[in-house]
Amino acid sequence: MVEVKNKKETAEVQEKQYSTLNLGPTHPATHGIFQNILKMDGEIIMEAVPECGYIHRAFEKIAEHKPYYHIPVLTDRLNYCSSPINNMGWHMTMEKLIKCEVPKRAQYLRVIIMEMSRIADHLVCNSIIGVDSGAMTVFLYVFQTRELIYEIFEEICGARLTTNIGRIGGMERDFNETAWKKIHKLVDELPKVLKEFEALLVRNRIFMDRTIGCGEVSAEMALGYGFTGPNLRAAGVDYDVRVMNPYSSYEDFKFNIPVGKSGDVYDRFMVREQEMWESLSIIKQAIKNIPDGPFHANVPDWYLPPKEDVYNKMEALIYHFKIVMGEVEVPKGEVYHAVEGGNGELGFYLISDGGRCAYRLHFRRPCFIYYQAYPEIIKGGFLSDAILTMSAMNVIAGELDA
Repeated sequence: MVEVKNKKETAEVQEKQYSTLNLGPTHPATHGIFQNILKMDGEIIMEAVPECGYIHRAFEKIAEHKPYYHIPVLTDRLNYCSSPINNMGWHMTMEKLIKCEVPKRAQYLRVIIMEMSRIADHLVCNSIIGVDSGAMTVFLYVFQTRELIYEIFEEICGARLTTNIGRIGGMERDFNETAWKKIHKLVDELPKVLKEFEALLVRNRIFMDRTIGCGEVSAEMALGYGFTGPNLRAAGVDYDVRVMNPYSSYEDFKFNIPVGKSGDVYDRFMVREQEMWESLSIIKQAIKNIPDGPFHANVPDWYLPPKEDVYNKMEALIYHFKIVMGEVEVPKGEVYHAVEGGNGELGFYLISDGGRCAYRLHFRRPCFIYYQAYPEIIKGGFLSDAILTMSAMNVIAGELDA
């Protein structure tokens, strides 16, 4: 008989090993200059620490030291995928402060520009989601349509990306014949493009497997963080600034608010896809019902006189000098105005003490709010899902840092 001796067994407790991954700031998958320090258990994200500010340009403080007329060029550099909406939001903020009534035609022209900007913004975001799930073709295809939109902007104001489009009180000029032809071309061609784009992705098995259930955000979480725009609507909350607080005659238009359920990448993709169809409908309504009349309010203190008058009339020269040099009197007041930007509620909080510059100006950038929630959204998910989640949230580095 073999004697078995009881021996004390010793087990070494090994501490679990995690790896640290720097996702950014110069990683091509981050779609911008921002960093995420990830604590990884293999492919699983255990913790995430976001870092931003790599292109912080102190826009708010710069704006507080510049005349009001010079600020639109700063708003261009926020969400540069849809900069005309930023411009219009600032103009409307100033119009609220100086109590300027914008002519109906100018309001409709603004609506056309803003909805084209929304389409351009959503085309970029949704095609990037396609790229990050392995579909490069859709990205190249829809950029042809985006190019047409940029050609329209160039025809209207002379610029494509950073547009400085419109003026306080309305538009700098009415649309010319070439601009109208290109707008009609966009309206005619966009439905075919959107249908083919959707045919490539919406029911694509690989795309659905990669996006459904990825980066889910509940309605409670979205509201808790202060989400707006497509990211909030994808979570099931039907909030849209154009409907809740109409501006620029949006109350004249009929359109639906696409709403998702789970708030995942697929829902965010589909909400933006449906919003492009609604934007197209709004543009058609604006073209059909656009009224005659002036394209700018009668506010000589804010609207540059024609060059010919500046060269030949003393009064026009005086007004030109006062506007450009920021010598126009501005009433004291405190205003907040928000517009439905391409990726959420873009707001401008302005305090005027009557001086030539703003006493305080704050930009409410939706991207800054989304990025705060990013670590919680991606925690527990795969690294590849983190990339898709970032794309679907449409975080624009220029707006994030401001």
